[in-house]
Amino acid sequence: MLYLVASCIALLFGPLFYRYFSSGSGLQKGLDGFIFVSLGGLVLIHILPELLEHGGILTLLFVVLGLWGPTASERLFHRYSEITHNVTLTLGIGGLLLHTITDGGAMVLAQQEGNSTLLALGVIMHRLPVGVAIWWLLKPQVGTKWASAVLVAMMALTSVGYFAGEQLLQHLSIDNTVYLQAFVTGSILHVVLHQPHGNQNDDVQGRYQYQAGIGSLLGVGLLALLLLVDTGGHNHHSHGSDQFMTWLLTISPILILSYVIATARFKAGLSPLNEGLASRWLQRLAGPEALIITLLLLGPWFAIYQAIGLLVIGTLLSLGNVELTDPHENLPQSAWRFGFAHLVDRSAPWIALSLILANLIGHPSIHLEHPALQVLILLAVFLPMRFCNLGAAVLALSLAYSGWSNVAVAFALIAAPVLSISQLKLMSWGMRAALSTVLVVALLFAHHYLVDWHQLLTLPDSINITAAVVVGLIFSASLLRLGPRKFLSRLLIKFNSHSHDHSHKDGHEHNHGHHH
Repeated sequence: MLYLVASCIALLFGPLFYRYFSSGSGLQKGLDGFIFVSLGGLVLIHILPELLEHGGILTLLFVVLGLWGPTASERLFHRYSEITHNVTLTLGIGGLLLHTITDGGAMVLAQQEGNSTLLALGVIMHRLPVGVAIWWLLKPQVGTKWASAVLVAMMALTSVGYFAGEQLLQHLSIDNTVYLQAFVTGSILHVVLHQPHGNQNDDVQGRYQYQAGIGSLLGVGLLALLLLVDTGGHNHHSHGSDQFMTWLLTISPILILSYVIATARFKAGLSPLNEGLASRWLQRLAGPEALIITLLLLGPWFAIYQAIGLLVIGTLLSLGNVELTDPHENLPQSAWRFGFAHLVDRSAPWIALSLILANLIGHPSIHLEHPALQVLILLAVFLPMRFCNLGAAVLALSLAYSGWSNVAVAFALIAAPVLSISQLKLMSWGMRAALSTVLVVALLFAHHYLVDWHQLLTLPDSINITAAVVVGLIFSASLLRLGPRKFLSRLLIKFNSHSHDHSHKDGHEHNHGHHH
């Protein structure tokens, strides 16, 4: 009973936080950063892997429908965009209400003999960002009365889940509602990505990015605590928690080494603004710091394959005078600032995305054993984005550790940094055909001749943990410099090109903070 009361009290922090943090624009940005990171991360790292475990790959389709369906509707039917947003918001809130029933059931399980009380603690803790988000989303749009009603309903449904018989919980189990929950999860992500009441235009000059960064770091801290509790408490989220942390610990020392090498090559004069097109393509595709990750964590044969493949692709694009999309801007003079600030700002979002993507599409319950199917899935991921070379190497590494084929790993290594819609638009049809031919030949070679990967460097846990702390600090510094939305804006370039603030007021300006 104590767990039930604690989980309800956790929800009541929502109005308290909102009352305190809505008193100024800077504090609002801080609260937005906290919700953006904590609720978004909760969905991607904690909830989605559990849904995938029960629903398989079809779950991802429903998540995508929930995420991009409202955006597509708003673009097609501009007159009804506010209605579309309200429906999406209602779906998201409804999904959170449904999820509270299972939360109540989880706390009952935690009290049974043999189960850890950390499960209940995890449920209680993840109610904190949910309660804050509910109030943050609803209070400005429907007022205090309806926002309070939703919080009361969440408490009531948590009690229903806590006291209900097993029969009711069985009907509302994830197995029976997995695709509905997946669609609703996508709706929640849609609402999180789009600020609910248009306050992004209040900070045109970016004066409050520091406060937004502080809020996002608090969100990251809460997520880390949840992951630790989740890992210690129960095993059914092991893919979403244990594996994510294992990958992070494994790559952290090598990431630091990669940033050191990037610093050294910048000091030696290999700059992204070199006049030679071939030099710029070499840095875009390989770094060459990305090759270090491949060499040390996938082995020499994968590194040689990647180096030769990227050299051929870079030569082809250079001879074809294909310009690079998303060029570097405002390069610092200091080599250390380039390696550990500028390059971190550009690569950190992709590294985080790569870990999360591999954690989802590499889930054991998603049976994609055929290499061709794996490549098609990756192609669908690459086209709307523009991966950096470090993000591509981390994605390839994570896929390899998830048991994906050598062909898929090789495809991520050589195709991710170049195969995007924005980059393909800068190529002629002949160049696109030539690039496609090179990639097909490279994949056929990988299928027939590329040997299995093996980790060349294994470090003690103490070094991995220390390196992970250092990586966390330099990524945190990037969050503080940029704020969470600008930090992730590069990932959303294609989808956010006509973004909206959901305030739907006449004459509002579209200022999206894109930094191409």
